[in-house]
Amino acid sequence: MRIVITGATGHLGRRLVARGAAAGHDVVGTSRSLGLDIRSRAAVGAFLAEARPEAVIHTASARTDWAVMADGAAHVAAFHARLVHVSSDAIFSGRASEYDESEMPDPVYTYGAAKAAGETAVRALNPGAAVVRTSLILGGDGTHETLVHDLIAGRADGALFTDMIRKPVHVDDLADALLELAGSDYAGILNVAGPDPINRYDLGVRVAHRDGLDASALKAASIADLGLRLPTDVRLNVTKARTVLRTRLRGVNEFLPAGTR
Repeated sequence: MRIVITGATGHLGRRLVARGAAAGHDVVGTSRSLGLDIRSRAAVGAFLAEARPEAVIHTASARTDWAVMADGAAHVAAFHARLVHVSSDAIFSGRASEYDESEMPDPVYTYGAAKAAGETAVRALNPGAAVVRTSLILGGDGTHETLVHDLIAGRADGALFTDMIRKPVHVDDLADALLELAGSDYAGILNVAGPDPINRYDLGVRVAHRDGLDASALKAASIADLGLRLPTDVRLNVTKARTVLRTRLRGVNEFLPAGTR
C-alpha cells in the first residue's frame, strides 16, 4: 500500500515509517518540520492530492496547539482515503476507571478536549475511518521515558503521580496495529493499549531500572492531593482489539517487568 503518515518525526511516527517500510509498504512520512503544516486545510489537501495515498495514518499532535489536534484532524479527514486516526485516553476524566469503545469523552483539560474534538471531526467527515484510542506509548525515547531521564538528571522539576493509572502499549505493537488497520475496513472506535494497568510513578521506576538510572531520585505525588485537573485512573478495555487485530498487544509486565535491569 501507499501510506501517508502524518507526524512522521514523532516517537510513534518514526516507528510507523520504519516498520511500514520494512513490511513492504510505500511509505510517505510528513510533519511540520518536513514541510507540511497540518493546520492549513489547503496545504493538507494539496499534499494528499499529490501523494495519492491508499491510506493515511494520522499521528500528528501537539499538546498545546488546538489547531494541530482538532482542526488538523478535520483537514486530514476531509481527504477521503482510508484513514486511521490516532486518539488518546486523555479524552476521559478517570471517573469511570475502565472505558470501552462505547464510552463518551468527558475531558478535564485542554489536551483531552482537543483530542475529543479531533475524534468528532474525523467521525463526521470520514465515517469509514478507524479511530484508535491509545494510552502511554513506551519503547525507546517516548515522552514518559524522556521525562524520567530528565527528572533524574535534574533537567526537569516535578513528580510522577501515584494516582494516574494507565495501560501502556509498546510503540512497536501500536505501530503494527495501526498498519494492520490501514489495510482493513474496520470503521469506528477501537481501543489499542496494553492489558496491564500501572501508575505513572511505578512505571517511572521501571524505566529507571531498565536504563540503569537511580530510581530513588524520582519523586512521587498525588493528583488528588495537589488538586490538579488531570485524568486519573483511565484504563482502556482492550477486549475488542483482541478479536479485531492479529497484532498481539503486549502488557507492560511483559515488555517492562518490575526489577528490569
